[in-house]
Amino acid sequence: MSLFPDAILRSWSVSPWLVALLLLVTAIYARGWRDLHAQMPARFPRARLVAFVSGIATLFVAIASPLDAFAFLLLPVHMVQHVLLIAAAPALLLLGYPAHPLLRGLPATVAKSGLGPFLAWPALRRLGERLAHPLVGAFAMAAATWGWHVPAAYEQALRAPAWHAVEHASFFVAGLLFWWPVIRPWPSRPRSSRWWMVPYLLIADLQNTALAALLVFSDRVLYPSYAQVPRLGALSVLEEQALAGLLMWIPMSIAYLVPAGLITLRLLSPKRGTAPPSRVGPVASRSSPRPRFDLLAVPWLGAWLRSRGVRRALQVCTFGVAVAVIVDGFFGRPVGPMNLAGVVPWTYWRGAVVVALLVAGNLFCPVCPFMLPRDLMRRVHAPRLQWPRALRSKWLPVALVIAFLWATETLSIWDDPVATAWIALGYFAGALLVDSLFQGASFCRYVCPVGNFQFVQSLASPLDVAVRRRETCASCATHDCLRGNQRARGCELELFAPRKAGGLDCTFCLDCVRACPHDNIGLLAGAPGRQLARDADRASLGRRSRRLDISALALVVVFGAFASAVAMIAPVGRWQSQVAEGLGLSSTRLVATAALGMALGIPTALSLLAASMGRRIAGIDVPVRTLFCRFALALVPLGLAMWTAHFLIHLVAGWRSIVPVLQGFAPDLLGRPNWALCLPGIAADRLLGVELLLLDFGLLVTLWVGWRIARAHTQGASRVAGLVGPWAALAIALWLGGVWTLLQPMAMRGLISPG
Repeated sequence: MSLFPDAILRSWSVSPWLVALLLLVTAIYARGWRDLHAQMPARFPRARLVAFVSGIATLFVAIASPLDAFAFLLLPVHMVQHVLLIAAAPALLLLGYPAHPLLRGLPATVAKSGLGPFLAWPALRRLGERLAHPLVGAFAMAAATWGWHVPAAYEQALRAPAWHAVEHASFFVAGLLFWWPVIRPWPSRPRSSRWWMVPYLLIADLQNTALAALLVFSDRVLYPSYAQVPRLGALSVLEEQALAGLLMWIPMSIAYLVPAGLITLRLLSPKRGTAPPSRVGPVASRSSPRPRFDLLAVPWLGAWLRSRGVRRALQVCTFGVAVAVIVDGFFGRPVGPMNLAGVVPWTYWRGAVVVALLVAGNLFCPVCPFMLPRDLMRRVHAPRLQWPRALRSKWLPVALVIAFLWATETLSIWDDPVATAWIALGYFAGALLVDSLFQGASFCRYVCPVGNFQFVQSLASPLDVAVRRRETCASCATHDCLRGNQRARGCELELFAPRKAGGLDCTFCLDCVRACPHDNIGLLAGAPGRQLARDADRASLGRRSRRLDISALALVVVFGAFASAVAMIAPVGRWQSQVAEGLGLSSTRLVATAALGMALGIPTALSLLAASMGRRIAGIDVPVRTLFCRFALALVPLGLAMWTAHFLIHLVAGWRSIVPVLQGFAPDLLGRPNWALCLPGIAADRLLGVELLLLDFGLLVTLWVGWRIARAHTQGASRVAGLVGPWAALAIALWLGGVWTLLQPMAMRGLISPG
């Protein structure tokens, strides 16, 4: 036998006293569980016994296996030990509902005469209630994880076995206190609303992410003891430290996010015994929804948003910016970070768009600069043609979005001011040409790739243009919101407000608001992604389950988010260069094109496979195409989260660059530029916690939407889980890919390289 496996086998610290104690506790629990299982089989199924025994086994592995011996030599091994003590063992033990089985398993005289009076002591009960409070659990978890990872404390635990035992005991106790309010083992009573567990778990994930990121990205050895012991592998001390951070990061994030998602799904699911919501019928049969926050009802802000003059003023401003971008792109410095065409659209505009979509909705379409000359042209020339029926779909925007992604990632147009200027000029020409010939907002609806990108992402936004009182619409005979009147033109995109839901095809122009004679349309808030789970017959759009083009557009936008971010990281750049060199190519464009095709094509194929597998597992008679169309939209929140996390890096790192670029555009007016401000203003890893929290939130919303879609097609927890399971696995795989991507060093496009 080789030395290393032999050393592992000899490293088991099997203390007879420890084994005896754990076996005794297990036997007592099993004896009590047997009686309770006979009396209350629903509350104490076999899964409770399996969970408790697994918790005991996990505790034994954490403190008696070779993990404990090699923890002094390998930081990643020590981190695995910590994860088992903080998350796995406490959660499994609590899932066994241990209090009553342990009491029932003791001899009757010991339970009643010995422990009974002590457990009935009021002071002990009050102490237990306070320890079970979520604030105590949150503080205990943060104090234990951060406190023991302070280098001085960590080194003390490595040097002194007694302190090492105290460290492990504090991790285990903190884990019990933290997971108690999440699991609520029977017969404990809730101390707070179940809704509080979602932010409770998300905040815990954020603080764990911050600590793990500190280990991953630190450029110095935090714990010198590991630099003094013999190397057992090929990794350096810093590489082992980064690996330890990842072992803390990903498993603990899963441990926090999965319960948060399950709790959210359970809270949002109807109570047992209640009838499922009825299908949406005609306008007259709908009841008024519960009052929601209305942004247009806010004093002064609502009037400001309604004003057509304000909208025109903002369009004039964005038109002026677009003209400046075109002029500087053609005639300014040919270096992207020093040109308005390289900074305004690729750093500021993209970042602001995704943040606005995440926070409020499609706020940029109503101030689109390309609509100003188009509206002025229509004052003297009214178009007469209808958009061709064959092109009344999203397939043209799908092709244009793919072309835009390809040009961005293979031609690097973000670093080419002239190319950016030509794109902006082409947008003006396209909008003028299409809308001078065809009625309605044909360019926005059937052509514009940027607008359709925003339409899809707005489905996950909290704000939506919607009616306030449905009974008012039911009694309305004029339908001015659609047809228009003397006050406003009505909806150019043919979205009938009472039958409209979500932001798809809605430019937030608020023409319907101004045209409504009953003041019955507002900018209403609701749960992000709520409209993605519904499949009502939408105004002018039909049912999304029948619109393969809309689903394809959604998937291109979602998978494009991950493809665009992956293209920025150093390992992918090196891989593309190596492949191109191996093929004898002079550039990486062909390799980048193939990589983009795989990044869009493979997940799409997996989506089709997920629809087929879910249908087979759930045993339902629903067409695969219907399931594909519906579940594809469930991925939109995750895609928006990835776009936001990605573009937020550019926006925050390059927030200073506009100053020297403006100075370079007008030096006589603004002075000589300080090009040092075009260097990254902040390191990308400083935003890592925020980016991962965004990604976590996007995953939770995606899983919630997927669960609701599955419940609309089948009943029963096992069938619902079977239907949504393959899609949940795909979403989690995308999330893990996003986490890995954000952990990699990224190129700061649009900024001057420090080197």
